[in-house]
Formats: sequence, structure tokens, C-alpha cells
Amino acid sequence: MIKYGMVLAAGIGKRMQPLTLKTPKPLLEINSISLIERAINLLIDHGVQEISINVHYLPDQITTYISKKNFNVKIYISNEKDLLLDTGGGVLEGTTQFKDSPFFVINPDTLWSKKYLQEAKKLEEIFYKNNKPSLLIVNKKLSLDKSFSGDFNLRNETIFKEKENQFIFTGLHITSRNFLITEKSKVFSMNKIWNDLINKNDLYGIESKQKFYHFNTFEMFNKISNLNIID
Repeated sequence: MIKYGMVLAAGIGKRMQPLTLKTPKPLLEINSISLIERAINLLIDHGVQEISINVHYLPDQITTYISKKNFNVKIYISNEKDLLLDTGGGVLEGTTQFKDSPFFVINPDTLWSKKYLQEAKKLEEIFYKNNKPSLLIVNKKLSLDKSFSGDFNLRNETIFKEKENQFIFTGLHITSRNFLITEKSKVFSMNKIWNDLINKNDLYGIESKQKFYHFNTFEMFNKISNLNIID
């Protein structure tokens, strides 16, 4: 079982303003549970024992929040206060202590809950079966936000891209550092890594069956908040 995880918490959340003017996006709450706590809980419930969290915007708020919560897991803070490293660079910087071990990467922008536990287990199975990065993706028809055009397609657990793409990335994937260390830039997107893997038919994935709630704008946060979602 995968023992390591990385939570991406460095984003500025401009499109969530005014909510994020004084509060970092990961600390926003749905049903009195912060977005970052939901992400951490999913990892812990799966069996993850060590978690790295990168911070950049209002970092002290996040580190104070984490220390007060006393999560039953070892937590490292990867501080990007001087330079925002993007998704790929942030993961590479924040996971040195995981060495060659595989790890989950999770984005708190999605409304995570225990409903995703079985899919996290299945994602782990796919990763170990192929020993290649594996993404949890969802059909855009299941997204509350209908503005997504689609990132990927999926066939026989292999992810690829076409002119029309039916699936969007949920924000949960499994990788290891050996897929990132060849990148020469300090600041880079995970998409660059994924595109290279797609070209070699080396990116894998499974389809989530959960209704997809993603916090990308102020309007969408309000819409999701008013749905009375039961965890």
C-alpha cells in the first residue's frame, strides 16, 4: 500500500476572490470541513502515513491550521513563498523525503469525501500493475460545472488525447519522482510530464463514477455550498 502523499496547497485562488483575499483557498469550508482537511482525510483513510503539503499564498495560515489539527500522520511543509513552482515543480520539490517510493498527489480544489476511497484503491492497483503514473479522471457529464471542455480520453486503462476529449482530471493521481527528475526546469507543470507520457502510451488511468464538484470560481463555490451535500 502506498504510504506517501502530497497535497497541492500553494495556489493563489484569484478566481475565488473575494473569498480568498484573506483566506487561502484550501482553508475554505464545505459542511464545516476545510477543503485541505478533506484531501488529507482521504489520504489518511487510505493508509497514507506521511504527507507533504506545499504552500505559497498566505502560508502561515495553512501551517498554523495544520499544526492545530494534529492529524494522525507525519506532515512536511514545502514552502514555496519565494517562487511558485507550478504543479510539477511543486511536487518534485516537496517529495524529496519519499525517495523512490510512489505517492499520491491530491488537489484540494475537488470536494473529496469517503466516496472516493474505493477509487483510490483501484487507482493504486492500476499503478502497481503498470508501474506508470496513473490518474483518476471523470466523464465531464458528471461535472456540476459544465464549462470543462475535457482533458483526456481513456481506452483499456490507457490515457490519450484527441480533438474531442470526454474526461477531465479529478485532481488525484499516483506517481513517483523518477518520472519527474528528468525535467530540467525548476518551474514546470505536471501536464508537461503527462504529455510526454501520453506520446509513449505510458500514462494510465481509471474512471471515477462520483459526481464531480470542483472549486474553480467564486460562483461555483457558492453553488456547491448551497447544494446541501451529505458527506
